[in-house]
Amino acid sequence: MAAPGAQGKAAHLWTAARSAAGRHSPWLIATIISISAFMEVLDTAIANVSLQHIAGSLSASYDQSTWVLTSYLIANAVVVPASSWLSNVIGRKRYYMISVALFTVSSLLCGLAPSLTFLIMARIAQGIGGGGLAPVTQAMLIDSFPPASRGKAMAVYGFTVILAPMLGPLLGGYITDQLSWHWIFFINVPIGLLSLTLVEAFVDEPPLLLEERKMRWARGIRFDFAGAALIALGLGSLEVMTDRGVQDDWFASPIIRAAAVMAAVCIIGFVVWELFASEPLLEMRLFKHRNFAVGTFIIMVIGVILFGTTQFVPQMVQQVLGYTAMQAGMALTLGGMITMVTMPLAGILTGRMRPRNMMWMAFAVICVSLWMMAHFAVTVTFYQVAYARAWQSAGIPFLFVPLMAAAFVGLPPDRTGNAAAMIAVGRNVGGSIGIAMVQALLARREQFHQARLVSRLQPLNPPYEHAVHVLTRLFAARGASPAAASHMAVGQIYAFMQRQVLMMSFDDVFWALMVFVVVISPVLLLLKRPTAHDGHDAGSATEVPL
Repeated sequence: MAAPGAQGKAAHLWTAARSAAGRHSPWLIATIISISAFMEVLDTAIANVSLQHIAGSLSASYDQSTWVLTSYLIANAVVVPASSWLSNVIGRKRYYMISVALFTVSSLLCGLAPSLTFLIMARIAQGIGGGGLAPVTQAMLIDSFPPASRGKAMAVYGFTVILAPMLGPLLGGYITDQLSWHWIFFINVPIGLLSLTLVEAFVDEPPLLLEERKMRWARGIRFDFAGAALIALGLGSLEVMTDRGVQDDWFASPIIRAAAVMAAVCIIGFVVWELFASEPLLEMRLFKHRNFAVGTFIIMVIGVILFGTTQFVPQMVQQVLGYTAMQAGMALTLGGMITMVTMPLAGILTGRMRPRNMMWMAFAVICVSLWMMAHFAVTVTFYQVAYARAWQSAGIPFLFVPLMAAAFVGLPPDRTGNAAAMIAVGRNVGGSIGIAMVQALLARREQFHQARLVSRLQPLNPPYEHAVHVLTRLFAARGASPAAASHMAVGQIYAFMQRQVLMMSFDDVFWALMVFVVVISPVLLLLKRPTAHDGHDAGSATEVPL
């Protein structure tokens, strides 16, 4: 900092002037504001296992029903960058409550939707309402807790971004099987009403923020329309490309090619524009703070791993092992239970261990989990799947919690909202990239293994010929004619081969994810130790160096 000595230190040390707790305990506030954020993140995953039911109920194809997911993600991605500006102009508490109210009403409309078009429009409104919840929640937590307690506070917030995607498939499968798909949206209504009541009663709008808002209005409200248009088009196009790429055969589709070009041009243009804008929508200069830049990158990595595998594991057990939606969700349940235990533990240890050591350990545990998954066979049991997932669920909190505490160190207090929005964008982008990456790689490896194994299904291969002969005799002994028995034998062998192709392809993707984690883990070396000028008292006994 340019300001020397005590002035520089005072400019960055945390104070309670921006706290949302007011006269209440900040832990009470952390719990209250995490309710709606949990609900919003849960909605990004809960509908995944219900698409077939939605499509059948609304007389649509499965491909058309996927827009129920895509529309929400696009709307969510578009509003996140503007959430900091909106909360500054409207008021942080007021914007939060408006977002919760819009999300709740939209959830009711989603459950009542008479057609797919109506449902998609309601999901867009739901995405707009939900987009600002996570960044504002994060900003409130950062402002309400001193740096020494942020690890524990981030453990509370971690339930929203880690546990919710894990529980989404299980809860969605159970509700869809036992009630109907409408109730995956109806359950948001009482939760939203509870959140609104508690926020109104307990969450405070600090006088300092009120004063800043008055000064902002007195200067005249300026909105970065060019930046907003660029990031909305860029992230919206990126969401379309990543979410629809597999269905539309990626760059063979003109829509995907156009979306890719639009995303690249608009995102690059946005970065350049924001660097020179007088009042930028997102403060790109925050990336000059090394910990924030590294933290945002690793949050994207967490998004790749968490969202990629959360969508990938249920897909594997359903396609290869024939699990129902409910059984696929239950395969993730043990992981969710482990997260509930390790998340608060990670928050406690963040103030007592070197955060970088915790993150090294987390990367190692995640690699062990992916190594287990990469050795799955078609005979894998439910316990083995749940056990491997549990290892991953145990590792991610020890990466997420200390990282979130370290990422905000040294940032100006009035930039926490902007920083939280940027991290939320990074998490969403990482999640989209993760889902697209695993699906694209799965399709490529399926083609490879299919071509390799099919070449062996021919009469000149003795093992194949022997298997056909044995199965033909078996089916003939059960009453089939010789011709029918021969066809049944060939079909049985081909079906078994298809399961092997799928399993080997899934294993290859898990291997790739493990290598990806190993390759990016050295970026932790770039994290720097907090100093007094970063808002820590260098002589404090509670400060643990990176």
